[in-house]
Amino acid sequence: MPTPTYSLDDAIVALATPLAESALAVIRTSGPGSIELVASAFSRFSALKAASGNTLVHGFILAADGGLIDEVVLGVYRAPHGYTGEDSIEVFCHGSIPGVGRVIERLLEVGFRRAKPGEFTLRAFANGRMDLTRAEAVSEVIAAHTEESRMLALRRLSGALADRVGELKSGILAALAAVEVQLDYAEDDAAEDIELDIAGLGSIERSLRALASTAGRARLFRDGARVAIAGRTNAGKSSLFNLLLREDRSIVSDVHGTTRDYIEEWLDVAGVPVSLFDTAGLREPGDRVEAAGIERSGRVIGSAAVVLYLVDATGGLDDGDRDFLASHCDYTAKTGVAAGPVVIPIWNKVDREVPASPPGFIPVSVKKGEGVDHLLSVLGSVLLEGSAGGSSADGVTVASERQQALLERAADSLASAIASHRAGEPLDLVAPDLRDAVDALGEMTGEVSTADMLEEIFSRFCVGK
Repeated sequence: MPTPTYSLDDAIVALATPLAESALAVIRTSGPGSIELVASAFSRFSALKAASGNTLVHGFILAADGGLIDEVVLGVYRAPHGYTGEDSIEVFCHGSIPGVGRVIERLLEVGFRRAKPGEFTLRAFANGRMDLTRAEAVSEVIAAHTEESRMLALRRLSGALADRVGELKSGILAALAAVEVQLDYAEDDAAEDIELDIAGLGSIERSLRALASTAGRARLFRDGARVAIAGRTNAGKSSLFNLLLREDRSIVSDVHGTTRDYIEEWLDVAGVPVSLFDTAGLREPGDRVEAAGIERSGRVIGSAAVVLYLVDATGGLDDGDRDFLASHCDYTAKTGVAAGPVVIPIWNKVDREVPASPPGFIPVSVKKGEGVDHLLSVLGSVLLEGSAGGSSADGVTVASERQQALLERAADSLASAIASHRAGEPLDLVAPDLRDAVDALGEMTGEVSTADMLEEIFSRFCVGK
């Protein structure tokens, strides 16, 4: 999909809250002349033009003929303050869908244009209100599905990642400065040969790689994981689905084949946003509709990170259960080792007189809720253990492939510089690697950037942010 082309020279407007009936809606504007433009459609023209930054002004948005459109409160921000660092107005109006549309239409009439995705945050970055790691974290905070994912993104938004990268870059810059001084005065007899702090640079390289390794775990909390509930008909799949969600979302019946297609809902498991699927029972289909549902469910199961496979303990394992489990993993000892989804086998209906659960199975009674807390604990452990990479002691993480790649590039360049110096290579061969490491970290925070790169990043944001 082509990315939009951004211009920073005009005034923009966008709805910053969902378009839905509500008590209030917020319409955001920003850009050169934005206060004067809003004032031209405002009942208190002079009061708004004279208003100081960080103040509120009450009045009405007026139509071109002077008629009333809506009663509003305007939040006034003057450069270089506010979110974008530009003159801007936030319009707090009634949350009427047609009313919101009419206010925006009026602002377009007086000279605003519609904002593009992420354009307000792009302007905040361009005006020095935030670095690129903070800007990327803005959309992650908005999109967070769990408190854990929100807090990880919030730490990046607070500047923890930028500060950590800045510390590491300072250490490389110190070494680069010493090398460049030596190169600049190589002909000077008074110049002293330098000895790079290899131990210090090695420590920085390890820190860069450790920070890059947090990406897999951070992306798990950001993007979540797909978990499918599978098993033959009447094993208790829909009952488990409803129990985990704590609502009657899926139809439960003693009739076999009740669920004919998959159902999806979000669930928080150990802070990980889980997309939970209730799938159609696995059996020979009774008609074409059921066959289509089973086929779709099969695709969901194949794309899942984890499958919760239920077996009705009152009937025990049948050949279909054994075939499914054998094709996905050695469920007696090695759950999670096989390629494809990790399968957690569940022995359901243990509240009845049933045989003991086979090795590797988790005994539960979905009807009475027994064993479900243990099941969630196991699921959480599997999700976290399956995420690539680790976590940092100070809680700083990276979440984008871009950030991870730049950290790895910086670490590789630093390793090359260290190897060259140890091999006795001249400093003019060491310096380019040190410069590349510095440039990679500068690109990560946005000190080094291109228009194409910025458009690619901000075009993924929602409109109004």
